[in-house]
Amino acid sequence: MIGWTEILVILLILLLLFGSKRLPELARSLGEAVAEFRKGLKKAEKEAGK
Repeated sequence: MIGWTEILVILLILLLLFGSKRLPELARSLGEAVAEFRKGLKKAEKEAGK
């Protein structure tokens, strides 16, 4: 399990790599990707249940 300190370190590294202007765009893209992945999982589960 990842703790809060590890998350903060990862966020700090991302901020240094991508800069403060690109970070919100990166987070938005990641959120959209996770949403699409979950949608695909639900669709697959629904089709497997038939």
